[in-house]
Amino acid sequence: MLARIDLRGSTPTLAELRRALPRGGTDVNAVLDTVTPVVHAVAETGTPAALEFGEKFDGVRPASVRVPAQVIANALAGLDPQVADALRESITRARKVHSDQRRETTRTQVVDGGVVSEKWIPVRRVGLYVPGGNAVYPSSVIMNVVPAQEAGVGSLVVASPPQKDFGGWPHPTILAACALLGVDEVWAVGGAQGVALLAYGGTDTDAADEPGAVLDPVDLITGPGNIYVTAAKRLCRSVVGIDSEAGPTEIAILADDSADAGILASDLISQAEHDVLAASVLVTDSTELADAVDAALDQQVAATKHRERVTTALSGEQSGIVLVDDLEAGLAVVDAYAAEHLEIQTRDAAAIADRVHNAGAIFVGPYAPVSLGDYCAGSNHVLPTSGSARFASGLSVQTFLKGVHVIDYDEAALREVADKVVTLADAEDLPGHGDAVKQRFARSVRS
Repeated sequence: MLARIDLRGSTPTLAELRRALPRGGTDVNAVLDTVTPVVHAVAETGTPAALEFGEKFDGVRPASVRVPAQVIANALAGLDPQVADALRESITRARKVHSDQRRETTRTQVVDGGVVSEKWIPVRRVGLYVPGGNAVYPSSVIMNVVPAQEAGVGSLVVASPPQKDFGGWPHPTILAACALLGVDEVWAVGGAQGVALLAYGGTDTDAADEPGAVLDPVDLITGPGNIYVTAAKRLCRSVVGIDSEAGPTEIAILADDSADAGILASDLISQAEHDVLAASVLVTDSTELADAVDAALDQQVAATKHRERVTTALSGEQSGIVLVDDLEAGLAVVDAYAAEHLEIQTRDAAAIADRVHNAGAIFVGPYAPVSLGDYCAGSNHVLPTSGSARFASGLSVQTFLKGVHVIDYDEAALREVADKVVTLADAEDLPGHGDAVKQRFARSVRS
């Protein structure tokens, strides 16, 4: 089922590896012409345009953009108790991890009388996008809301597509997760129009009975979505901050002959069931293991619920088995690939994992599957895709904080370095910079 790339007996360069490894992805540029009019219309007219596009694309027009408080409360009241318990556990573990990520103010005394501090200020208002699509993602509510709350964000809104089957509101499980997290502002709007409305704001004229008919724009938008959501985030990023331009999900597994083929197959399937464009890649130095994984896939795919979607993803150009000479070569491959999710299923897995440079998240050993990270490890599952783990991090408390330097120098401290500032200003042919320093001492002399 999985295509094979045989790198044995060769020592490819980094550039050659990046070209050789399976990588699908999506072309955001291809949909910009479709998305641009949507974003421009919402920028110009706000809510009416967002509702019109929502009715066109989602087939439903909610009674208001903002979901009424009673609808959110009813969603929690009607939630399966086992699902509620699992969500609460996920929230608890996520808070434990993310509460430790908050940075403290640092204060550096550069010289006597000269201090530079760095303080971390939460973004004022954020929009957290939760997709609809092939599945329901209450876990994405948790992964976006918890770090924003732990960062101290004072105002946040969750946006999720309206659903025809639920009266034009987002899926009840999404709303219930919001209720568990104390989120009382939820917008029934999705797709490119949802991103644009978050960026530009509007007036919820149909929600006169709800507090706050104004739909305030946000300063930062985070959360995954399809290619149209990604394109809209790109178009809006000059107006608001965005977390990333996320591509299809991906898993890479580095394994040796100690790994269990059945487990590997199930983990590859677990990512493939997200999307037909999802990438599932196995890197191994064992041909026998590769053969056993293929055999296990044949059995497991036939029995899985979303077998058509899974089969399409596993047989796509983005998935495959990469054969290498040894684990050293395997490490070079996974670093070049820079997977969103990287599993290490080898002997001494922790030691191997410690040597990885590029991955969105690393899952160590047979008892740390990606599924654990998706829901209940405490880690965040909003991670860099498409090789961007080479330079980007997953969603965290830091995503919602701004580092601001505060410079506090007295007269003596400035005088001590004034000639250096003037010299550098002159070297850059910016004499006004130097004059701004000299003027202070001229005024001091006059006074």
